[in-house]
Amino acid sequence: MDGTLKKDLQIFACKTRMGVVEGVYRAKAGHPGGSLSICDVLSYLYNVEMHVDPHDPKAPDRDRLVLSKGHAAPALYAALALKGFFPKEDLKTLRKTDSYLQGHPNMHKIPGVDMSTGSLGQGISAAVGMALAAKLDGANYRVYAILGDGELEEGQVWEAAMFAGNRGLDNLVAFIDNNNLQIDGSVDEVNSPNPIPEKFAAFGWNTVEIDGHDLDAIERALTLAKACKGKPTAVVMKTVKGKGVSYMENAVNWHGVAPNDEQYALAMDELQAALAKLEA
Repeated sequence: MDGTLKKDLQIFACKTRMGVVEGVYRAKAGHPGGSLSICDVLSYLYNVEMHVDPHDPKAPDRDRLVLSKGHAAPALYAALALKGFFPKEDLKTLRKTDSYLQGHPNMHKIPGVDMSTGSLGQGISAAVGMALAAKLDGANYRVYAILGDGELEEGQVWEAAMFAGNRGLDNLVAFIDNNNLQIDGSVDEVNSPNPIPEKFAAFGWNTVEIDGHDLDAIERALTLAKACKGKPTAVVMKTVKGKGVSYMENAVNWHGVAPNDEQYALAMDELQAALAKLEA
């Protein structure tokens, strides 16, 4: 990847993390940990991979993204705001009574959101349906979904995976945010979905394992996905929950807790320092 592009993507990811912290802090509620872990893949998707237009968010030929782990909405909202789908100032209204930016994405109210999600396991089914629709219509758009590793404990995920593999939906890519933590502890302790790549492969998927914070690796995975014909692709991303904020990293208690004033200031100081280093 070109060095200038990589730096631009890293800056976008850092600003997305700042948007996550800002929104959750202002709301005094939300899910920072699993939002911070997907900012890098969102940066690549919205700036390089996906064909989308903030001025025409419902364009029929647009690529689709389904945030199956809907509780990570703060990251999606921050990325959409940075791309110009709606004002960045609106991130401060997260979860407010009169705000359109609620705790889970709403496709009817938020520009750029392709599917309402929140109940874990259901988003991937919607993404499979979109990919099938594209095939039936002879359309060229591609569909991307982001799932949590804890979400893989839902049976509906595997029904969707079986269908997608059986139909050879090679226009579908599912990113698994494998940060190994869910609300009640580590996924290994709660109800292990491992080995994740082998399970998707058993359902007829092409599988790739990467460092989910490595933009070059994300690029290579998507190149492999587009080159693979006749199979959907599952990209298993090894990530750090709470990535970018020192005291949130790999800390299960930050799954669904908002920072207080002191914690907010520390998080923003760390992210501002990271941003300044990138922009130097």
